[in-house]
Amino acid sequence: MTDETHANLDRLLQSGGIRLGRAQRDRLIWLVGQYGVPTLDSVPDGRHSGVVILKEPPSGAAAELFYRALTPSCAVVIPRSENPGFDFLKSKLTEFGTVGPCGADGPHEMWWGGIGWSKFLTAADTSTIRPRIVSCHPRGSDESASLALRQSLERLRLDSHVEAIETQFDDRILCFEKAEFMVRMWNKYREPLLFIEADAMLRELPLLPSFVACDIALHKWNRWEMSARTLYLGRTNHAERLLRTWQQLAASYPAIWEGYLLDQAWSLTSSQGPLDTVWLPRSYHALKGDLGANRAIILHDRQTTTLELGPDPGFAGLVRSARRAGRTGASDAFMVMTSKAEAGGGIAVILRDISGTDAGAVAATVEAVTGAYAADCGGYGRLELSLCAWQEDVGAAREAAGLARYRILEIAPGQKIANDFFAAHAADDAVMTARHLFP
Repeated sequence: MTDETHANLDRLLQSGGIRLGRAQRDRLIWLVGQYGVPTLDSVPDGRHSGVVILKEPPSGAAAELFYRALTPSCAVVIPRSENPGFDFLKSKLTEFGTVGPCGADGPHEMWWGGIGWSKFLTAADTSTIRPRIVSCHPRGSDESASLALRQSLERLRLDSHVEAIETQFDDRILCFEKAEFMVRMWNKYREPLLFIEADAMLRELPLLPSFVACDIALHKWNRWEMSARTLYLGRTNHAERLLRTWQQLAASYPAIWEGYLLDQAWSLTSSQGPLDTVWLPRSYHALKGDLGANRAIILHDRQTTTLELGPDPGFAGLVRSARRAGRTGASDAFMVMTSKAEAGGGIAVILRDISGTDAGAVAATVEAVTGAYAADCGGYGRLELSLCAWQEDVGAAREAAGLARYRILEIAPGQKIANDFFAAHAADDAVMTARHLFP
C-alpha cells in the first residue's frame, strides 16, 4: 500500500470513530491489499471488489440484502465484532478470522470474512513460506498408521517430523501428551509448525496459513467446536503464548478433552493480546466421505457419520453460540488488562444488556472502561471485562469473577465512566474496609 492509501484508510477509520490496535490495522491493510479499496457501511453493488467495514449490525432483512449483494471479490470487516448483534450476519458469511482486542489502544475484537475461500486458496499457491509438518502417534501403535501421511509428505517434498512418542495408552494420545510434543517441536524448529494427526494425509501443499501470516489457524467443527487435529502455529509471541497456555491447561486437567482445552487456551490468549486467528476451511479438515473429499488439502481418516469430535456433545454448550460467531462467551473475559504499577487484587467489570443496546453505545462504554483503567488503575493489578447479553450471562460472569476473588462491578451501556472510575471505587473499598475493622 502507498502512503496515500494508508492516509485514506486512516481518514476512513477516523470518520467512523473506529479505533484499531496495531495488529488489527495490519490485518486490515493486508485485506485492502488483497481485495481493494475499503468503504464504510456501504452496500456492494455486485460489480466491484473491495473491503466493507461495518460499524453497526444490520437488521435481519438488511443483513439478508447485504449478504445477497456480496461477491467473492468483497471482504467484510467488523471492527467491533464482540457485539452479539453481528452474529446473524456472521452466520451467513464464511468466517475467515479474528484479531483479539489490543488493550486501550484497540479495545475491540475485529472479525473478517466473506463469500467462500476460493480467492485465498488460489492466492496461497504463491506463498514461498512452507510450514514444517509435525505429527506423533503412540509408540505402541501400528507404525502403518502414519504411512499415508509420510508418503504424502515425501510426494509433496515438505519438511516434516513424524515421531512415535511414549503414551499412557497404546491406542491414543492424551491432550497433555500432544501439547508437550508440540512444545518440543516449537523449541526444536524455527519454521511455522503445522500439526496434522498421524492418521491423516496431505493431498496438496497446505500453504493457506503461512500465506495469510496469522498467529494460529485451526478448524471449528460444526462452526463452534475447536479441533486439534489440524493446528497451525506461526512463529510469533502470541502463538507461543497460546501453545504454552494449552500445555498448562492440559497438564492441570488431563482428563478433559483436547478440543475444549484448546478452546479455553484460545479464549485466555485472545483476551490478553491481539491473537490473529484464522478459522481454516473444511478442506483443511476433510473427513472420508465428505462431498468435497476429493478436493481436500488435508484428509483425516474419519467418517462423516461422526456428529461431534468431542466425547461429550453437551460439554461446551455455554460457548457454542459465541464460538459460532468467533467471539468469547459471557463467562469468559472479553478483555484482560494489567497495570504497570505494583498493585494487588483484580477487578471484574461486567457490561450487561449489550444485545438490546445500540452497538455504538456498547463500543463507547468498552472504550471508556479500558481508557479509565489505562489512565488510573486505582490500585487494581488486573482488569477483566466481560460482555453479557442476558441476565443469566451476568450470573455466569459473576460466578467466574467470584471464584477468582475479584472485586465485581456491574455497569450498563452508556453509563458515564470518568477517568477516576477505578480510583473512586478503590477509595470506596478502603472506606468500607476501615468501617469493618473499626466500627
